[in-house]
Amino acid sequence: MDMNAFDVLAEPSRRQILDLVRVEERSVNELVIDLSMSQPAVSKHLRILRDNGFVRSRVDGQRRIYSLDPKAFVEVEDWLEPYRRLWEDRLDALQTYLDSVQREEKEGGDAL
Repeated sequence: MDMNAFDVLAEPSRRQILDLVRVEERSVNELVIDLSMSQPAVSKHLRILRDNGFVRSRVDGQRRIYSLDPKAFVEVEDWLEPYRRLWEDRLDALQTYLDSVQREEKEGGDAL
């Protein structure tokens, strides 16, 4: 099932899985334990994450190991970029203002 990145990330359990596999690779059983979820539920979320490019899997003996695949986050990154620039511009303006206030206080304090 092909979903857009935001639909995939809207589900809190999938975000929890991503948080866990971001830190280190995990097997389905490890995720079941870490999330206190049933194996079928974890497998369902992993399938959605894998089908939409957020995780990749590899076979290790009898286990399937999952890890983060950062390529799918490009859609999210592209969408966030204009907002990031907006906040960076505002934070830069705030920093300029605070620097000017600090200079004025310092200059005013030297006159005493």
